[in-house]
Amino acid sequence: MDGGGETKTKDVGQLGRVTIRTVAAHSGVSVAAVSKVLRNAYGVSDNLRNKVTASIDALGYRPSRSARGLRGRTFTIGVLLIDIANPFLPQVIAGVNGVLAPSNIRAMIGVGQAETQLETSLIESMIDYKMDGVILVAPRLPSDVIATFARDIPIVVVGYHDPGAQNFDTVNCDDEAGAALAVQALLAQGLSDIGMLTVEQKVCYDVSVVQQRERGYRDAMAAAGLAKQARLHRLPENFATHDAALSAFLDDPERPAAVFCWSDLDAIPLLNLAAARGIGVPDQLAIIGYDNSPLGALNLISLSSVDQDGQGLGALATETLLSRIEGRKAALHLKIPPSLVLRRSAG
Repeated sequence: MDGGGETKTKDVGQLGRVTIRTVAAHSGVSVAAVSKVLRNAYGVSDNLRNKVTASIDALGYRPSRSARGLRGRTFTIGVLLIDIANPFLPQVIAGVNGVLAPSNIRAMIGVGQAETQLETSLIESMIDYKMDGVILVAPRLPSDVIATFARDIPIVVVGYHDPGAQNFDTVNCDDEAGAALAVQALLAQGLSDIGMLTVEQKVCYDVSVVQQRERGYRDAMAAAGLAKQARLHRLPENFATHDAALSAFLDDPERPAAVFCWSDLDAIPLLNLAAARGIGVPDQLAIIGYDNSPLGALNLISLSSVDQDGQGLGALATETLLSRIEGRKAALHLKIPPSLVLRRSAG
């Protein structure tokens, strides 16, 4: 009270439960404007964002996820991975979080461990929790199963080449181009006896990065007039047996002079096993991997590798998902260009 009149605003601590309407009144804008800031909608001015953010901080506003779910939005997205041990995946997650950081949207991560039933149940849980959308990273689910889920929740898939999909979006590195970069780099070193280490994949092979990289390798060899010399050395689908298979590859008397590995997951162990056998790299065996993982960049390892920009993939997938959540219907199938980082393993 001041001179018998009531104050126009209450002390923040006396406001009770703070709602989006409280924030709107405090900042002098509409509820719709506050909602736009909360979801980081396109076209929000810095002035509006700063004004609303200041009120949110002053009021201690914390959005109710359950209430949002009842209204159709929870401002959460799910990110489903199949192999948390892959050092490439933290880069993807960093890209997702980088896009979400300015907004009030948060990512919840699930790990499916390449098991179809577990992947399916995790997606169903994300739907049940009314998440706004899902990013699937290299799922092992058939396209028609993903399309069925996409009727209930917006989906973007990373590391899954299905340009004909209509119900969901895909975001990928141009894996064919990445494989070609590796072959071309080895050719530039004067090498022509170039093999490829790849991996058996019985499930979803037709949409996998494995198939794309094999195709890029074959096409690049054919373009160099070496189609008949192209050789695929397939490792078992079970990663637990890869050391034995890599050892057999190194011991093969017809081992090629250079090899492009489908992933750093096998290229780095191959380097290690070659060193244990006294095989000179790159003089006796030149090696190029795929993913440009942080471990491969260490000076003691110095693996040449194709960089598919995991952080860029995560960011683009998130932006694509947000546009789908905002109402876009037409499917998008996007690719980002790879680059090659040359280190000692390939001269």
